[in-house]
Amino acid sequence: MAQIVKSPSVIKAAGTKNKIINEYFGHVNSKTSEVSIAHMKSPQGWVEPGQSPEFNEYTVVLKGKLMVSTKDKEYIISEGQGIMTGKKEWVRYSTPFEGGAEYIAVCLPAFSPEIVIRDKE
Repeated sequence: MAQIVKSPSVIKAAGTKNKIINEYFGHVNSKTSEVSIAHMKSPQGWVEPGQSPEFNEYTVVLKGKLMVSTKDKEYIISEGQGIMTGKKEWVRYSTPFEGGAEYIAVCLPAFSPEIVIRDKE
């Protein structure tokens, strides 16, 4: 059965600055656990805690640049590019660049606080 999303839910983001998360599909907005799809607007200087999530995350940058750090390497993902990080892989997202970034994040299964497994601060 088709499900129309008339508007996203705004989710509070972890990290150092006010990042906007507009969830279209996921636990909060559509009550689905199979996938989450969110539009992110992250300001310059935002950094989130590292995590080892129980989901794959697919990210496509729409504007700006996103820094994606893993245990082995730091990646700069620019407008028009994407990156996939694997389940249980340690990762940290940040936007240290001027203008921040706007991007779409897709998590399989859906993001939830119980399975994100954030680093202890």
